[in-house]
Amino acid sequence: MRYLPHTPEEIREMLAVIGRPDLDELFTSIPAGCRCDGAIGVPAAMTEWQLGDLMGDIAATMTVGPDHCMLVGAGRYHHYIPEIVRSLAGRSEFLTSYTPYQPEMAQGTLQGIFEYQTLTARLLGLDVANASLYDGASALAEGLLMGLRIVKRSRRVAVSTAVHPHYREVVKSYLRPTGYEIIDLPCGADGRTDLSLLQGVDGLAAVALQSPNFFGVVEDLKRVAEPVHDAGALLVAAFTEPLAYGLYRNPGQGGADIACGEGQSLGLPVSFGGAALGMFACRGEFVRSLPGRLVGETVDLEGRRGFVLTLSTREQHIRREKATSNICSNQGLCALTTAIYMASLGGSGLRQLARLNYDLSEYLKAGLVGAGAELVFSGPTFNEFVLRFGGDFAAVRRRLQERGIVAGIDLGGSYPQLAGCWLFCVTEKATKKDLDTVISEVRP
Repeated sequence: MRYLPHTPEEIREMLAVIGRPDLDELFTSIPAGCRCDGAIGVPAAMTEWQLGDLMGDIAATMTVGPDHCMLVGAGRYHHYIPEIVRSLAGRSEFLTSYTPYQPEMAQGTLQGIFEYQTLTARLLGLDVANASLYDGASALAEGLLMGLRIVKRSRRVAVSTAVHPHYREVVKSYLRPTGYEIIDLPCGADGRTDLSLLQGVDGLAAVALQSPNFFGVVEDLKRVAEPVHDAGALLVAAFTEPLAYGLYRNPGQGGADIACGEGQSLGLPVSFGGAALGMFACRGEFVRSLPGRLVGETVDLEGRRGFVLTLSTREQHIRREKATSNICSNQGLCALTTAIYMASLGGSGLRQLARLNYDLSEYLKAGLVGAGAELVFSGPTFNEFVLRFGGDFAAVRRRLQERGIVAGIDLGGSYPQLAGCWLFCVTEKATKKDLDTVISEVRP
């Protein structure tokens, strides 16, 4: 099969119209030194096993490989992915389905999304969840825009500085051109957000907190919800580690109106940062302002169960100025994978896994504090925490990496006031032997 769209006769006709002798003349504006002259140096073809060896050699040059123990998180988490998740999500009917442009003809795709929405709403403790958004950062930005739509005549939102720094940058990119004001809320000594700056602030549409926040500290959403609601604003609960809701109160139980964040830790590999999905849920009264796709359940003319796209407020369905979002699709395969993961573990499995993450994290935290490290924030944590060391931990970190352990991230790059403080993360993939190795390296 040929994929060239034009015949030689058509090419000669086009060149005659524009007055050029040949196709090369179309590229004369590009300097000769920047143009390829002659054959391109593409390597010769390899057999399948030769290519496998080459890829193995390339992988061996990486500083950090799959066999390393990763004690870092900061928005991307190394969890074990059960084989059932890989097996089911890799089926061809899932991999090849893209998006339900003709939803009535894509019942399987719609049912998969519906199941994902149901599980997400249960996990986050809210009434309705959408079909997913691009990622956690854009989901937070969309959540704040949703708050501004609901709380009319308000021009301000407040965002905790304990929200992931990359998420806050995306929020600024979304809101800067609109003229909305962003108020930065500082953290207290316990690592939780200080709301004192909001006293006397008028025209506030939404307040965004992350729990567990970037420092791993679990925010007291119930304490925050009442003053936020008294101010006439909505509480937006962001997250990067939804597994925590297997152990701690979820956003709905904490009084949040909107919950949004990253779903990567629920069955998706880190994969150099993506792809993953943005999870998004809200209270039922706000469903008509929900961004993105929403799949609903119905019955056909014969009374059989079916699924439909409903309350579509995307720019593809309604006038652009009335659209709630510029998110025109959902992360279909990633959302389905997450649904398979949640269904495979079930409620009890999520609780057990969350407890294991918490216990391992507390073990390392206690061991490092006992070895002389100082705990920077006193608030309760899930599987991440921040420490300050008396000596040069960077040197210790290099020694640990030589032993196959990547331990901690220096927070100075994102928080200059926390330079020399290290963010650790522990998941179920770390063994007690790994944690004891870190503790022994730190101990004087």
